Amino acid sequence: MKKVLSSILILLLASSNFAYADGELWDNFGDQNFYGTKAVSDKDFEKAIEIKGGGQKPKKMKGKEMHQGNETEVINQKAEELPVVCVTTDVKLPDDAVLPVGHYQVMTEKVNGKIYLKLYQGHYLMAELEAKETLDDFDEPEINFANFISDGSIYKLIFGSVDYNAFVDLEPVVEE
Repeated sequence: MKKVLSSILILLLASSNFAYADGELWDNFGDQNFYGTKAVSDKDFEKAIEIKGGGQKPKKMKGKEMHQGNETEVINQKAEELPVVCVTTDVKLPDDAVLPVGHYQVMTEKVNGKIYLKLYQGHYLMAELEAKETLDDFDEPEINFANFISDGSIYKLIFGSVDYNAFVDLEPVVEE
């Protein structure tokens, strides 16, 4: 009896047709008129807009129009992110202090035509450096960047943003 029931059960399962929803909702089965709805033509849509009073066209604004594309939106969002730089060696600061090895978040400020790079670790301001503005992008692939590069016997802390690019020359600490 067990063999007969198990055989029937196996036969029943093997002959049944399983349907799987591959990434689709079950509601999407059938065509658009499946639930009795009709597609709206452009003419019907325009009539409905006129009936609701939305038929008036907006007035022309004086001045230039600006259309922000997707690229501009992405750039503006990136500008809000602060870059992080990895200082790989101890360097002398202009006030005879030493900036130790570490990761620093770089904020900038332009005051009276001078650019200041502020290096933070957490909430603590570790250094404020006066930078030189440049048109050089240092061959960086991003618009917003900060990097610590070797330039012979000195190091450069470079920074770039949508507004300006700047750099600071720093000397390494020489242990005697």
